[in-house]
Amino acid sequence: MALKRMDNVLIVVDDLEAAKAFFIELGLRLEGEATVEGPLVGALIGLKDVRSTIVILRPPDGHGGIELDKFHNPSAIRFGPVSTPVNALGYRRVMFAVDDIAEVVARMRAHGAEIIGEMRYRDTYRLAYIRGPEGIIVGLAEEVPKAPVRTAKRARSKPVARAKPARKKTARRGSRSGLKK
Repeated sequence: MALKRMDNVLIVVDDLEAAKAFFIELGLRLEGEATVEGPLVGALIGLKDVRSTIVILRPPDGHGGIELDKFHNPSAIRFGPVSTPVNALGYRRVMFAVDDIAEVVARMRAHGAEIIGEMRYRDTYRLAYIRGPEGIIVGLAEEVPKAPVRTAKRARSKPVARAKPARKKTARRGSRSGLKK
């Protein structure tokens, strides 16, 4: 059987409410929230005595999404600083397509996000990386509309009145041509 789709990306967080608010402000919608625990959960993820709260968030198109996970037991372990650089090994960011990158960056900055950088990639995308709560890196991509192809305008000609074909003159009898009637 072939791969069907990517369902979600897991991000383990300490401040679940801040991370949830960040992604909702970004434009994802809350799909659900639950506390999971017990031996089946532990067997699935390879930990014992697991208890965590998960939040599922989906983009407007419903495809893919983010799963936020706050571990109550065992406690989450932080490897490295919150501001780990983008080139650190492991999953480093999730990227979303947006309509207006400037508007999204401004809105997210107002909610505490830091801009890592912005650029234009050829004539196809504007890109930006922002850092949200707990160092979460989010990429934003805005497709640049293609400029219409300009072609040389053809000179419009006015319709030309076509001359009627000349009639072949035939000599008539009695005409001045000297022919007899």
